[in-house]
Amino acid sequence: MARIRHLAIRNFRCIQSLNWFPSPGVNCFIGPGDSGKSSVLDAIDLCLGARRTVTISDADFYRLDVEQPISISITIGELDDGLKSMEAYGLYLRTFNAQFGVIDDEPEATGETVLTIEMTVGSDLEPTWTLVSERAKAQGQSRYLVWADRLRLAPNRIGALADHNLAWRKGSVLNRLSDERADASAALAKAAREARSSFGDAAEEQLGQTLQIVTDTANALGIVTGGKLKAMLDAHSVSFGGGTIALHGPDGVPLRGLGIGSTRLLLAGLQRKASAEATVILIDELEFGLEPHRIVRLLGSIGAKEAQPPLQAFLTTHSPIVLRELSGDQLVVLRKHQGVHHAVRVGLADEVQGTIRTHPEAFLAPAVLVCEGASEIGLIRGLDLYSEGVGNQSLHAAGVSLIDAKGVSRIYGRARPFSVLGYRVATLRDDDVQPLPGDEAAFVGSGGSLFRWQPGRALEDELFASLDDAAVLALLAKAVEWLDPATVNAQLLNASGNTLGLAHCQAAVTPQSRMAMATASKSKQNDWFKSVSRYEEIGRDIVGPNLHLADAQFRSVIEAIWNWMTGAR
Repeated sequence: MARIRHLAIRNFRCIQSLNWFPSPGVNCFIGPGDSGKSSVLDAIDLCLGARRTVTISDADFYRLDVEQPISISITIGELDDGLKSMEAYGLYLRTFNAQFGVIDDEPEATGETVLTIEMTVGSDLEPTWTLVSERAKAQGQSRYLVWADRLRLAPNRIGALADHNLAWRKGSVLNRLSDERADASAALAKAAREARSSFGDAAEEQLGQTLQIVTDTANALGIVTGGKLKAMLDAHSVSFGGGTIALHGPDGVPLRGLGIGSTRLLLAGLQRKASAEATVILIDELEFGLEPHRIVRLLGSIGAKEAQPPLQAFLTTHSPIVLRELSGDQLVVLRKHQGVHHAVRVGLADEVQGTIRTHPEAFLAPAVLVCEGASEIGLIRGLDLYSEGVGNQSLHAAGVSLIDAKGVSRIYGRARPFSVLGYRVATLRDDDVQPLPGDEAAFVGSGGSLFRWQPGRALEDELFASLDDAAVLALLAKAVEWLDPATVNAQLLNASGNTLGLAHCQAAVTPQSRMAMATASKSKQNDWFKSVSRYEEIGRDIVGPNLHLADAQFRSVIEAIWNWMTGAR
């Protein structure tokens, strides 16, 4: 029951304005830090959470402007009969048209019946919750959900500290697994006098069904519990209030002693079991405390791979593993443009899905440089190592991710998904082979940046033509080190028509020897440099230290790339 159809946020933390229609299944926010991902989860939690009190401070207002009230509005669909009751909420029932994304104040038979809940906070820092209805407002009426309905609609949030869900507290997932409830008062008093195990025996009869569900779920998820779990008095409990009854292992050790990852994994599985009662789950930093294989298991436990998802999940992640496991329609990029946040679904286009599979880490960065091949990747990484070594900002600190397009024909297929989603994107390519002109023109026209070597040159041509004599001889020495003198000599003779061998090129750097070395270095067999590691070493040890002596045009290309990268944020 109950799924979020629409979310509107105004003036909350870093979000001035956001209107969003989430998916009924998995909604996983990705992208760089500080874009508002966690704030969206917090907004849902604050608006729908079943709390008696909420602490709000000036820091929760957009740009600390307390004169502009916080407003969080959530429209809920897939309501059960109790929430659609005309007697209970008739004046507040509205209609949602999913096809056109329209919410109408007048209920209609052709649309879905929904309720809209709004939380507002003014300068007095006192939050108020109301049901939204222009009809009720016109009649001077207002109301909110009864407490029982608030509990039923409240999302379950799995955070780093979620062990409160491992006790029978109000709103905890254990109370949503079944209708069983323990009459704890008499048994607790007796247990306090006799032994904690005394209550454990009584609780077995009262909570047996829930305990079996939890045990089975833990076993299915690969969480070792040592046998059937027990409900015993919590060792930390000093009163007989909520949370006094908690889950314990067969040896009597509280289950809260599980690691953070195991706790989060178990709670996600239990939320799945409780989905008939509560459908919405919030998980911030999904990968926190989990190994890769358990991340995959957690996603499976919340139904990420199912055509009809049992839960509506709102997630955030900075894990490439999560991106690889989810499909593009489950991933959402949060972007801010002219003061307005937009939640953009990544999508299912082939080139998008392929890029997610091969370069998921790039979707977690604010900017992406798509390189034609491994050579450019290695050169940029090596130059970055040199630059960082002399005290400059690294490209990683600037938030730039490098992508190997594996050829000029694929470079814009890799760049397009990022450009469409609002990332800062640039391409770096050779100029000896040209891409389709329409692709490049469209990319540049959409705001992408283009870097390329001088006309007609591949990277090897550029280096041997543009670097100073000492740097060229250093490149030749690397070729001899990585191959062998005889191979390099034969390649040079072949490239120069048997006029220039290794000894000639070592003796003097001339225009002819530069051309011969550039041609030989690109040999189809035993090429000199074409790998990330080799070009990384060349960039760090040769190009970087000698760049100030290089050809002005080559320097200008490198400087333009660096200016773009260091301005990525």
